[in-house]
Amino acid sequence: MAFIYDEPSRTFSEYLLVPNLTPKDCTPANVDLRTPLVRHREGMSAPLYLNIPFASAIMQAVSNDTLAIALARCGGISFIYASQSIESQAEMVRRVKKFKAGFVVSDANLRPDSTVRDVLEVTQRTGHSTIPITHDGSPNGRLMGILTDRDFRPHKTPLHTPVSALMTPFDQLVYAKEGTTLSEANELIWEHKLNCLPIINDKQELVYLVFRKDYDQHREHPLELVDSHKRLLVGAGINTRDYKERVPALLEAGADILCVDSSDGYTEWQYDTIRYIKETFGENVRVGGGNIVEDRGFRYLADAGADFVKVGVGPGSICITREQKGIGRGQATAVIETAKARNAYLKETGVYVPICADGGILHDYHIVLALAMGADFVMMGRYFARFDESPGRKISVGGRMMKEYWGEGSDRARNWQRYTLGNEEGMSFEEGVDAYVPYAGRLKDNVELSVAKIKATMCNCGARSIRVLQETARLTLVSATSIREGGAHDVVLKESNRVDEP
Repeated sequence: MAFIYDEPSRTFSEYLLVPNLTPKDCTPANVDLRTPLVRHREGMSAPLYLNIPFASAIMQAVSNDTLAIALARCGGISFIYASQSIESQAEMVRRVKKFKAGFVVSDANLRPDSTVRDVLEVTQRTGHSTIPITHDGSPNGRLMGILTDRDFRPHKTPLHTPVSALMTPFDQLVYAKEGTTLSEANELIWEHKLNCLPIINDKQELVYLVFRKDYDQHREHPLELVDSHKRLLVGAGINTRDYKERVPALLEAGADILCVDSSDGYTEWQYDTIRYIKETFGENVRVGGGNIVEDRGFRYLADAGADFVKVGVGPGSICITREQKGIGRGQATAVIETAKARNAYLKETGVYVPICADGGILHDYHIVLALAMGADFVMMGRYFARFDESPGRKISVGGRMMKEYWGEGSDRARNWQRYTLGNEEGMSFEEGVDAYVPYAGRLKDNVELSVAKIKATMCNCGARSIRVLQETARLTLVSATSIREGGAHDVVLKESNRVDEP
């Protein structure tokens, strides 16, 4: 007969944290949320870390380049959704990698004989207002001058005017030589009151641009998640169908990490996908796997070489897999059991494989519960879909501002590669819905509030790091009555006290 688990599977809402002693030095300012993103040997640092334990879901309604930029600047990571063409997904990755860098390779260049009409076209296409003028119009041509939007008046200057008559010529530019450090470049920018500093080689060829705004913006985003070249980190989703074509394009575009996007990760198709990537591109190409809900699924993907493993089948607010198939497990139980398997794998192999709690987060404190239960970071969809930076339209529904939010298993997304098995093409039934979520404003404001709550909760648990929280947290099951007791009750709330849940 079928194997039947003795204990019911439970959700995050069925648990509360029990306070531990809070030492005087355990204050929110001293809490460190840095967490490993990929596998590493015990006692060694992980090659990739997150500065906050947040990842955005691999969904059309969530993770485009705009949200990826905003989240990386706050310390988390997005995985650009895979349910689009290879070309468009790779272009989204490129836009994230180009958005912020200490040393930028220019992608808006013109020749001296180009005209104002060409300038306006390049500005509209790229969004850049600083245009290097090189002898051949290439990113690395001989630098002849710099043109900015302050050098001409779009509605007054004749469109046929050559840029050579408007630009600041090379002999009047302040520049630096290749090999200049970012610190030295910023000093020159401040000393000469520049907005942009070109970096050239010994042949006067343009190598990089360094912008004043990048320095200013970094001060506003101290947790910015960047690579060794000061470019924002970004992930990308892949599927088990076209990975041989998609992976090279994403790596060429600059993706820092990949993740197989599948509703069921405990399959031979996913094993083969991960092994192919590792054997073809090497161990330094990082790829996560999932989704799974228990020890056997974790071990299978860890043995395949997965750099992290996603946990969760059916807990998402937009997902109806459990209703349609009866497949899944309560998210709290799934995380707890997978964390046990991860710890056993560490003891056996000396390799730590991070786990990601994907879905089931209804409140900010659920994030702390997931971390305490063993997750290294969480992946959220609905949470991020509410923000300005998400792809969904902002519309008024019943007099209330909402954002569109649809599941990858919905007819709207038509992501059959994620949900079908074998050689099937197309979806015979839906596993997600098309809906709305309350509009919540800017990502940065909301993430900072959530992080503040997480740090305060960890202080109540006497934990200044996620690892300490995992080792020392105490949790208790709660009854339905105690859940009601935990909220405002037996009073009539004033309108100003009503707070939308994340």
